Amino acid sequence: MSAKHKKRLNAVTSARVSLLDKSSTISEGKISKMKSLQPTATTNNPEMNNGSFFSILNVVLGLAAMVSISYVNVTYTYQIHENTLWFTNIKEVEREISFRTESGLYYSYYKQLVDSPSLWQGIRDLTEDKLTEHPDTVNILARMNIYQEVILAFIYRNINFQMEPIMFYINFVFYLQGLLIVGIYLLTWFLSNSWLAGLLASIFYIFNKNDTNRVSSAIPLRECFSLPFLWVQAAALTIYFKPAVSRWLERLSLTAVAFSTFFFCLFWQFNQFIMMLQAFALFGVWVLGLIPASKIKKVMLCQLCSLLLVCLLQFGNKMILGSLAVSFIIVSLTLLSVFKSPSESGSVFFNLLRVVGLSFISLSLMFLLSSVLKVLFQIDADEHIFTFLSDKFTQRDTKNFDSRIYLCLQIFGFITYDVFERLTENFVLPVYVPTHLILLLILVYTVLHRWRSQVKDNKQTDNKENVSEYYFEKHPDIAFHIVLAVFFGALAIITLRMKYFWTPYVCVFAALGVGNEDLWSFVLRLTKASNKHMGVSQVTLVRSALLVLTIAVVTGKLLPGVMKELEGKYEFWDPDTVELMEWIVKYAAVSWSQTVYSAPNN
Repeated sequence: MSAKHKKRLNAVTSARVSLLDKSSTISEGKISKMKSLQPTATTNNPEMNNGSFFSILNVVLGLAAMVSISYVNVTYTYQIHENTLWFTNIKEVEREISFRTESGLYYSYYKQLVDSPSLWQGIRDLTEDKLTEHPDTVNILARMNIYQEVILAFIYRNINFQMEPIMFYINFVFYLQGLLIVGIYLLTWFLSNSWLAGLLASIFYIFNKNDTNRVSSAIPLRECFSLPFLWVQAAALTIYFKPAVSRWLERLSLTAVAFSTFFFCLFWQFNQFIMMLQAFALFGVWVLGLIPASKIKKVMLCQLCSLLLVCLLQFGNKMILGSLAVSFIIVSLTLLSVFKSPSESGSVFFNLLRVVGLSFISLSLMFLLSSVLKVLFQIDADEHIFTFLSDKFTQRDTKNFDSRIYLCLQIFGFITYDVFERLTENFVLPVYVPTHLILLLILVYTVLHRWRSQVKDNKQTDNKENVSEYYFEKHPDIAFHIVLAVFFGALAIITLRMKYFWTPYVCVFAALGVGNEDLWSFVLRLTKASNKHMGVSQVTLVRSALLVLTIAVVTGKLLPGVMKELEGKYEFWDPDTVELMEWIVKYAAVSWSQTVYSAPNN
């Protein structure tokens, strides 16, 4: 054998030996990994058994606290309403008169459905209504969001609740506020990993009722039906956006998102504006590379399907078809399918330029598509809203009738200073502001650090491991809520009525600031502080103690005012209106009804 062949044989032999060594190493690694994945016996491990027991006990206590605080909110809201009007003891006509403005109109449709010979006949009468805009015939189901009245009438007619229709109506709304508390409680629990934080957020919400809801004073308003489902959706989105979640839990949370989004859209007439702000937040966390495009697209599809299904149920509501929300969601789904996430490649400048560019493209295409749809379907149903906003910001003397009506109402004006005063006096705003600001700074820091890490080496494992230690890499769900809370805050500042979308977030983030140990650790790491001498259990203990202390202080300071409020006993008193309504029912109702139903259709 020649020297050349011997040299080649030695090289081949050494290569085979090297491959065998690597194979042996890999096999040993796989075996050790498989051993580590094998279930271990827990019966002989008291510490593990104790840990499982305390985990189950913690969940049981959390659920019990959730049910309790939800019931407290329902009872409190009901009692405030009862003490204000003495609702259970006044006459039927007085109860109905207490539903002011559009509230009485919504309730009248429920009463019509209950009193109708059959539910189907009642629905047919609503689709050919001759009373609301006499002498015109209008389809109330298409014109207004009153499917909640249809659902309640169906339930009341088929189940014997042994109570008057009006009492069933208001009690159902009160119990929906219990569902709202469940949503806020679970949202905060999922964000902070502590049910005590959920309890604190719920307490903040209840003690700030003047700025978090107006259920006790205007029960039939659309927001009283829809807002509970918005916060259930927020809690479900939190689970869905978590990075390490099982497949079945991901599917369950996405199903909850789909149903809650649909009911929110079905029950509120301004659903498209909230869906648009949510879509902005979803697009934002994608374009920053915080949440995968696959999850964002599924949530946006839930939004789009909900809006289109509501459009279908409202007999082709053109206002939804031509809305900016539908246009933006369609544009965003297209961009998510075409472009990669900015986190995948490029320098800091390139990523920043890409974020600005994609945002500009999406907004431009949104307005373009919306304009095309409006021209195509001849839609002008929402023009009065944009006219009102234009007149409001330009402060010009408008002659538009709709704008004049909106501008006369304080609830459509800018947020007032007394809102911030009340939130400050009730402790929630001083905690919320620094928490939100710190989280926003951490969000910027996390994104910039990720981009800088990619400049060094996009494919280095060490960089990815370092980045994964940063806050929003572990909590992308919080990033979404941080961005959405900014949009809701801006909406509240522009329109006072919309503060009910922002103030619950104030309560959530205030509790999150007190009870999130990961946030503390990140802030301490940024300030070069060290807490390595404290174990995880010790940090959790300190966090829990601080939450309990905060709950005790807030309750101790604000509960006396609530108890004093509950001592006040009032009664509905409007004898002139009652006399007028009774006269109409006695002398004018029959002749008016005959005139209306005998009038020819126009």
